[in-house]
Amino acid sequence: MRRFGLAFNQYFEKWMFLIIPCSLLAGFFMASELQYFIGAVPYLFAFVTFTMAMGCGMKQLKASAGRPGLIILVFILAHMISPIVAYAAGILTFGADSPYVIGLVLFAIIPLGVSSVLWVGMSGGNIPLMLAMVVLDSLLSPFVVPAGIHLFFNSAIEVEAGPIMLDLTIIIVLPTIIGVSLYEWSKGKIADRVKPAAAPLSKLCFVLVVALNAAAIAPYIGQLKQDMLTLVPLTIALVAFCYAIGYFAAAKLKDKGKQITVSYATGMRNISLGIVLALGYFSPLAAVPVVLSILIQQPMATLHHYILQKLNNNKASETTSLHVG
Repeated sequence: MRRFGLAFNQYFEKWMFLIIPCSLLAGFFMASELQYFIGAVPYLFAFVTFTMAMGCGMKQLKASAGRPGLIILVFILAHMISPIVAYAAGILTFGADSPYVIGLVLFAIIPLGVSSVLWVGMSGGNIPLMLAMVVLDSLLSPFVVPAGIHLFFNSAIEVEAGPIMLDLTIIIVLPTIIGVSLYEWSKGKIADRVKPAAAPLSKLCFVLVVALNAAAIAPYIGQLKQDMLTLVPLTIALVAFCYAIGYFAAAKLKDKGKQITVSYATGMRNISLGIVLALGYFSPLAAVPVVLSILIQQPMATLHHYILQKLNNNKASETTSLHVG
């Protein structure tokens, strides 16, 4: 079982940038069959969050708290600057009344992406710091997300913060607290013990979440044809901006690991949660930019990884040349 789990994880991580878009397409094409299971999405997502949280304990959270400046920087970039840019771009492109504006802003204010931990590890970043930031941001999400929605859209749409906070608590906060508590109770051993089984199951749940959410918006695809030529490039630009703002904002740190970590933290979002919220509280069309970002986020992470490798290799070559000279 352990070998199978490790092999499955390696395969999934290697081909994640293809698996996620394929699961999205499968959801569209099998929408009629999957419609009956859409109600399972919050529970599947809660398990994904729980599995992630089992890899983080109080030690990592305390170490992260020792870098409050860096955490504050990430949260400002991810949940203040990025939503403002998304809101402005959406209004200029589609107008203030468009549901697409809601989707673009929702993408920016949802918590940091769980999969960012994977990419940070592959790119040479700080894994404990990234994991701790994901956990902290998840715990804060019941306050951050409703506050952001209220700030941008309270005058235009009626959304009660209470139900959103309750859903976020059930989907994100409780699984996170349970996972961290189990890590502490087992003194960190539980992650290694359950990972061979839990990690593959968690990844399958993530794939199902993507497919089921795609099935949920499939009936509305016909309304999108005339908007796709504008919406797709705008979503690509927004995702790219989120990566870039983190990378350049952290350039002054002169620490490659922290710069990589910040760039992935600001670039990747918990998109499946965004779709759950969009479909649960807004027009189905509001979920479209969030769904598109699923197609874009993982390939963009791959491209970002490639660019980081090239930049770091070039810097290493320059350093070597200086020493030789």
